[in-house]
Amino acid sequence: MRRFGLWLMGGLVVLVLLVGGVIFLLSTPDLPHETVRKQYGQAPSRFVLWSDGTRVHYRDQGKPDAPALLLLHGSNASLHTWEGWVKALSPKYRVITVDLPGHGLTGKIADGRYGYDGMVVFLERFVAWMKLSRFVLAGNSMGGALAWKYTLAHPEQVRALILVDAAGVPRKQAGRLPLAFRLARVPILRSAILYITPRSLVAEGLGRSYGDPTQITDALVDRYHRLALHEGNRAATVARFATYATDVAIPPLSKIKAPTLILWGEKDLVTPLDMSEIFLRQIRGSKRVLYPKLGHLPMEEDPQTTVRDVLAFLQSL
Repeated sequence: MRRFGLWLMGGLVVLVLLVGGVIFLLSTPDLPHETVRKQYGQAPSRFVLWSDGTRVHYRDQGKPDAPALLLLHGSNASLHTWEGWVKALSPKYRVITVDLPGHGLTGKIADGRYGYDGMVVFLERFVAWMKLSRFVLAGNSMGGALAWKYTLAHPEQVRALILVDAAGVPRKQAGRLPLAFRLARVPILRSAILYITPRSLVAEGLGRSYGDPTQITDALVDRYHRLALHEGNRAATVARFATYATDVAIPPLSKIKAPTLILWGEKDLVTPLDMSEIFLRQIRGSKRVLYPKLGHLPMEEDPQTTVRDVLAFLQSL
């Protein structure tokens, strides 16, 4: 029995050493803020440092006195995802984009709250700091869920709502998420993301997110990868996925009274098309536009086509 115990202990030591060796060989260290900022935080980027030490990266473009739009990116993305829309909307509107907590060049935040409740608080604070009122709120994926949650909490603030392949409602299809998302949902594997985030993992995720993966460029993968490695972002991702519930009940979307536009890529594997039907049924008077060739990121995949529908919607308000 003693010999068996020694053998078992020796085996465990070898296993720990092997795992540690693999992590060491495959590990990708965090990138310092200033290193990533030099590449992705130049003008028109702006930064504000709040009193609690939270640094926020945002862009405020277009006509300062025009109606305002606030655009919220999705999980593991950044404000750069909206640049196609910003270019088209800026001549007529004030367009604000922001890196959400644990994303892009905002990185870690002081209170360490990266779930939806914490993000709503962050958004409340950002909206107050920007002195926004009666603005159009748009969001993709996680940002879409944040958009409708904020609208429910502050209906008086939101003039209109735009949901782009939004999250936060049940899906019928499962098991088709990017590998990084699937790993982040498994507690025993989640922490590995803190140390191992190869560029190939990011490329795989984008490949599942785009309706036509041939559109994905090296520069696009590099941007997503380097911003994911920005100091604090991977730890925030691990914390955020730990807050996600596996079974989500349909939220009280029927309480949303703001005019709502639903945009959805029919090739979306992350938030499948059946999820858009929930928003369409629950939000009275909402309008849906589908894109047969696009995936999870319609505004990034084809900004010219998608923003035309946004402009038509805004002009109808």
